Amino acid sequence: MVNKQPWYILVQSFACRYLSSQLSVYFNMKYLLIAFIVITAACKSSNNYQEASSALDAGREFIDASLKGDFAKAYFYMLQDAENKQFLDKIETDYREKDRDGREQFRQASINIGEITDITDTATIINYSNSYDKIGRKIKVVYLNNRWVVDFKYTFNPNL
Repeated sequence: MVNKQPWYILVQSFACRYLSSQLSVYFNMKYLLIAFIVITAACKSSNNYQEASSALDAGREFIDASLKGDFAKAYFYMLQDAENKQFLDKIETDYREKDRDGREQFRQASINIGEITDITDTATIINYSNSYDKIGRKIKVVYLNNRWVVDFKYTFNPNL
């Protein structure tokens, strides 16, 4: 039997514990990195909305997203300015304050498109209601920067 020095045993013990803990950290970091990549990929793909090919598509997508409570999607189809964002934030607050049944009624509602008026080649007014509250509303859809987007402020001030 080989007589091992106490310092040798101490060094060997420390080295084994250190290496095993480092390997454990390495494997944990590996799984953490994989989980991070998967979550990041899932988050990116959830916001890939398709560009609207017409004024009617943009309006329909915006209205549908608003009814279903998907305000990130509604924001995507909306003209990006401070006034529009303020109006959409107000609609979102009102939506979130409804009880569960009220939100579900809006989510299940269908869109009833009424009159569609092309003001110019780049501006369209869509009259619509939904099957839940049946209130007539208007939105203006404009073609700006090679995209059809909803100018939401028109809903609240039709003189624009």
